Amino acid sequence: MTFTHARDIVLLDAIDALPRIGYEGPLWRVCRQGRDPLQGHASGGRWDPGRFDVLYCSLDPNGAAAEMQFHLSREPVFPSKLVFERHHLGAQLKRTLRLGDMTALAALDVDIKTYGSLHYQRCQEIGDAACFLGLDGLIVPNARWDCLNAVIFTETAEPSALKLLSSEQIDLMNWARKFKKPR
Repeated sequence: MTFTHARDIVLLDAIDALPRIGYEGPLWRVCRQGRDPLQGHASGGRWDPGRFDVLYCSLDPNGAAAEMQFHLSREPVFPSKLVFERHHLGAQLKRTLRLGDMTALAALDVDIKTYGSLHYQRCQEIGDAACFLGLDGLIVPNARWDCLNAVIFTETAEPSALKLLSSEQIDLMNWARKFKKPR
């Protein structure tokens, strides 16, 4: 989604008034084998309007798998031949906005009834405003698993903020059979 209007000044003020936190700890990310797990992408996902690079990660290894499995399950045929890896990352973020529950999202006018849907506009506006204000990321509820996600803005995060710690192959079809969605 591209924005053809000015940023919402009320939203900018609301985000600017919220405290920034540091986050130092583990993250997980699932990518197709061969893709650099530290490479951002302007995907137009839930928290980016497609105008800046982000890394979508989870604070729980199953949260990362659940997100990727959901998106792949929307394909006409599940891509069973592709090989995926779950990457364990170490993060040191300094200017992060924590919107860790639905109450925090609702305070910024996110419709929590449709949060798990593909209606991303308000979340994208929040991500755009946060990146514009120089934050290095967001900590937000995962829409697919009962955990938190980290959305890292690669343009504003320090280059040393993320380190790859380990990687393992993951069969998302088997993962989906083994785990039921707890949300």
